[in-house]
Amino acid sequence: MHYSKSHYTLPLVDGLKTHQKRWKTVNLVSLEGLKIFCDVVREKSFSRGASMNGVSQSAASQAVLQIEKRLGVPLIDRSKRPLALTDEGRVYYEECRQIVDRYLATEARIRSDHSDTVTRVNVASIYSVVLYDMNRYVQRFSAQHPQYQVRFKYVHPDEVYDSVLNGQADLGLISFPHTRREIEIIPWRNEPMVLVCPPSHRFARQKHVTMNQLNGGDFVAFDPGLAIRRHMDRFLRQHGITVNAVMAFDNIEFIKRALETTAAVSILPEPTVRREVNNGSLCVVPMAGLDLARPLCIIRRRKREMTPAISSFITILKEIGGDSKPIRRAFLKKLNDRIKE
Repeated sequence: MHYSKSHYTLPLVDGLKTHQKRWKTVNLVSLEGLKIFCDVVREKSFSRGASMNGVSQSAASQAVLQIEKRLGVPLIDRSKRPLALTDEGRVYYEECRQIVDRYLATEARIRSDHSDTVTRVNVASIYSVVLYDMNRYVQRFSAQHPQYQVRFKYVHPDEVYDSVLNGQADLGLISFPHTRREIEIIPWRNEPMVLVCPPSHRFARQKHVTMNQLNGGDFVAFDPGLAIRRHMDRFLRQHGITVNAVMAFDNIEFIKRALETTAAVSILPEPTVRREVNNGSLCVVPMAGLDLARPLCIIRRRKREMTPAISSFITILKEIGGDSKPIRRAFLKKLNDRIKE
């Protein structure tokens, strides 16, 4: 069949007009809008979510409102403080979070392979790991991968999990990890626990002490809510030891400062007291039967894309972290030799 120009073009133009009208009503959700929504949910705040995306609070609110308008249901309960998700919002957030994470990871991989752009690995860590032990890891990582950077945030142990789950951190460094369905645990290193006291304490003048000598003595402990405290309490109960917890803190630095000003003792990871032992402000005393270690692990969120930067940093951690096992064996052998004297 032969079509004239007019017969051919008019239906096409009409079709375009029809599609243009449909496009105006589709209101497709942008990736930027999804990311704003996810960040608002993670931060439980429109203002903080907006700040993370470089937009105003009003713009962030409008972006979320447009998504809700498109879906026809509220995703966020704005009457609650902090903000809370509706049932539909929880389903939508879980799916969108994976989409956004997958896209950002893919983008980061492409950029790192084809440009000089610096890619950052965000790590949430308990305080003691960052303070005492991390320089050598970062130095090797920077030397091998100058195109990557590492940024640390030291927080309470519970906040390490929160930071990894809400996407603020790519990795977490934690001791005595507990299992969660959304979290992958990667074994890292073990640190021997040792008996620590000030130089003025009677234990400091002894070659070694027995477990029973702790019974009834003053002890500076970890906060009861921490996993390390629960493991410590269990260990002491198993040996029939009861101590007098005169103070309790949620980080090792405070415990060491308390030991320096009291006549109490504590049990701490050996790497965290090396500086004080070297300068003479604290003493490590061998104690028979103290075969206790602090396990350190790397955690990451399951199903989150593993970028080359994250993978490379994990490799560095595990390579150097492997050194802790021979260090621990040598250290325990040294203590045991002193005990046998």
